[in-house]
Amino acid sequence: MKINNSIQRKKTNLFIFLSAIFLTNAIVAEIIGVKIFSMESTMGFQPAQINLFGGYILDFNLTAGVVIWPVVFITTDVINEYFGKKGVRKISFLTAFFIAYIFFVIYGVTKLSPADFWIDLNSKDAVGNPFNINYAFHTIFRQGLGIIIGSLTAFLIAQLLDVFIFQRLRHITGKKMIWLRATGSTLISQLIDSFVVLGIAFYIFGNWSMSQIISVGIINYIYKFSIAILLTPLLYVAHFFIDRYLGQDVADKMADEAGEDLSIF
Repeated sequence: MKINNSIQRKKTNLFIFLSAIFLTNAIVAEIIGVKIFSMESTMGFQPAQINLFGGYILDFNLTAGVVIWPVVFITTDVINEYFGKKGVRKISFLTAFFIAYIFFVIYGVTKLSPADFWIDLNSKDAVGNPFNINYAFHTIFRQGLGIIIGSLTAFLIAQLLDVFIFQRLRHITGKKMIWLRATGSTLISQLIDSFVVLGIAFYIFGNWSMSQIISVGIINYIYKFSIAILLTPLLYVAHFFIDRYLGQDVADKMADEAGEDLSIF
């Protein structure tokens, strides 16, 4: 009885730990995603200025959220490996709920009247320009409805697709070729994610042209594609420590049980 309780406690602790990593990084990525940064300038290069789709000039500009989103990719695959579709679905819907909740709270907070001593219209920034801190807070944290809907929709579609493809590949490869099922599921699911979020947020609710959607989507996907491949060794590191923590027999049994459900939903 004590042995079974110990094993169950380890399983629970592992799921809580992985869920915490997943939830934290997904929420932070959504919040910081409002910033668009230049990869070329960050790395000290000149803008790419690629001419695509009818004269649209494309640079490597990315949302800041993609910087930590790969952590979500890896955590999804690890949860999928040991807890299966049910585990990923549970944390994905929970995360979507909290993201929606956070956006709702932020929207409400931006409606609050600022205190007189906090807002100073005559204040200056570091280079001496007039700076309205309340306007800056409102602009940074309050995202549009289209972005919120697009982000949540893309997130859930990508997660459900990822878990399905992962389990299908695992059914084919068995316990071997972790890199194939992890990277393969991520590459396909993030291809959908990269275009769904942009299409809903900036084409349906915004004023972007389809050429802009395709161009920026390609850049986002190239980044995610590259990072997914580069971070593949971390999956083996995670498997090593989890197998040692659970014990090889328990870890193998969990992985076998997780791979039994091949349904889409």
